[in-house]
Amino acid sequence: MGKTLMLCNCAGSMKLDAKAIGKASGLDCSMVHSGLCTSGLDSVAQSLPQGDIVIACAQESAIFQDLAAELESPHPLCIDIRDRAAWSDEGAKATPKIAALLAEGQLSPPAVKTMDIDSAGLCLVTGPADVALPAAKQLSQVLDVTVLLSDTPEILPEGLDILSGRIRKASGTLGRFSVTVDALRQLDPAGRGALHFGPARDGGQSECDVILDLSGNTPLFSAPDKRDGYLRADPRDPLAVERAVFEAAQMEGTFEKPFYVRFEDHLCAHSRASREGCHRCLDVCPTGAITSNGDAVRIDPNICAGCGECAAVCPSGAVSYDAPPVQFLFERMRTLAGAYKAAGGKSPRLLVHDDEYGAELIALAARFGRGLPQDVLPLAVSSIAGFGHAEMLVALASGFVAVDILASPRTEREALDPQLELARALAPEAGDRLRLLEPVEPDALCETLYAARPAPLDISTILPLGGRREAARLAAKALNDTADVLPLPAGAPYGTVLVDNDACTLCLACASLCPTGALGDNPDKPQLTFREDACLQCGICTHTCPEKAIRLQPQMDLGDSALTTRILHEEEPFACIECGKEFGVKSTIERIIEKLQDKHALFTHSDNIRLIQMCDDCRVKVQYFDESAPMFAGNRAPTRTTDDYLKDEKPN
Repeated sequence: MGKTLMLCNCAGSMKLDAKAIGKASGLDCSMVHSGLCTSGLDSVAQSLPQGDIVIACAQESAIFQDLAAELESPHPLCIDIRDRAAWSDEGAKATPKIAALLAEGQLSPPAVKTMDIDSAGLCLVTGPADVALPAAKQLSQVLDVTVLLSDTPEILPEGLDILSGRIRKASGTLGRFSVTVDALRQLDPAGRGALHFGPARDGGQSECDVILDLSGNTPLFSAPDKRDGYLRADPRDPLAVERAVFEAAQMEGTFEKPFYVRFEDHLCAHSRASREGCHRCLDVCPTGAITSNGDAVRIDPNICAGCGECAAVCPSGAVSYDAPPVQFLFERMRTLAGAYKAAGGKSPRLLVHDDEYGAELIALAARFGRGLPQDVLPLAVSSIAGFGHAEMLVALASGFVAVDILASPRTEREALDPQLELARALAPEAGDRLRLLEPVEPDALCETLYAARPAPLDISTILPLGGRREAARLAAKALNDTADVLPLPAGAPYGTVLVDNDACTLCLACASLCPTGALGDNPDKPQLTFREDACLQCGICTHTCPEKAIRLQPQMDLGDSALTTRILHEEEPFACIECGKEFGVKSTIERIIEKLQDKHALFTHSDNIRLIQMCDDCRVKVQYFDESAPMFAGNRAPTRTTDDYLKDEKPN
């Protein structure tokens, strides 16, 4: 039996055609209820034991899940069609959109790898005494609290571990913070009268599990809102302080944290032989979770907050988002566009938003405004900043006529803006179909979405396979019928290598350090080869070349020539003067001879210049067997046989 879809018109606030929705979605539809979460709970209770129930309401999913737990039945799948589709000025035409949302909602995301983080509840509260002491008093009921005061009041409460000083630096995350304190003074509880502090010293070290920063100073960490276990509030805002105290009180125990990204160091193009190359992920990471580790980078999963910017900018795929992987995101977009069109919809648009700000803005627009247009399909992602150029291009090449990215006031832009610029450069004819929206209120969002509807795109949709890089190239090719080579902005991870043939000596240092093998050599001839689709534009070759003969040119060659190896530079080989074997580069050997002959003591009035003109084998032979050579050891004694020994033993 197939899945059963239970529909609810939310007290008659939306019009739902059960027959049309069932036909479009392929699900068996129940009657349209008016209040599944209230008067219709009996119907839900009767259906739950049957299993495979889809309830077209996500707003009250907690009620349905509690009911399923009470009945010991499988939890139903709850999918929102109200805020995202039916509550709209065009809700009467939303059947294709509802079918698309139902199809996408039934996809099962891959399991996410997680790790355990332990917090013993050691909490450091820092700030002025009038704020920090009451907060510490509250927290001391549930956590082991130490107070670090920025001032020294005359009257101090007893029963708290109190210090005075200022935090110079801090590192770590929930369960493993480390702080360095200057002007550290410990409270001396001895004696009668007011409590007092001891002498100050710098460089005090301490460790804790949670930090509650009520100082009002500069945050101890970059992107402080993304640092697990670090809570910060304005000491002048009592409500914010109470909220921070409440959150800190919950941070004891064992917590499960996802491994947001997967890293394969052998693909990393950060450096080779101390020659720096790609540093894109280091530049955009807001939390400082990424550090250099020699030839590759290191990602601390404890600090990583899962923004996905590193994966969006990584040119090689060494860093890939894994919660869930990008292939699942591609599948979601293809499912949305495909189901919408299969249900009779035309020219769908994609609205990418986050789970918090964007989802709330859409819900408010649906309840109090015009709602989303029927051709705008929302796609919720965990982080907007991780939606890169590959995802934008794949969305267009999967059937969407436009992609709008709904940013929040706290969206990181270090990666997003360049990625949007790159996507527009890779799809110049469709660049105006990629937009970044920053509405401050629901009505502004509705006004923007209803204002213009792009014309259909005349392209063949793609099946994105592989990682971001492969999918981006496939999508760019589908979106560009005429252009063969697309110029790209500086810093793009696609491009070619230009070689100054007059300066290049074919030393092949660049080929030996190229992390992807885009630059190569020919073991039989003095040649420098290149394969464009493998080039990451990391810059290691330009930093390695001793002659400064290499220059990078960002571009994407959409032709098949980018997939084949071509010769960048070649020269005539030199023939050994002894055996005639070809070796080295003729121009280089001639240049060496010109610089040494009769100009260096070892090569003046001497035949040593001939050694430079010999191949490796002949040079060794001459060094050992020529009577005038410094390593000449004389002729080798003939080999003696048994007959020779017997002959010597015969009497004369």
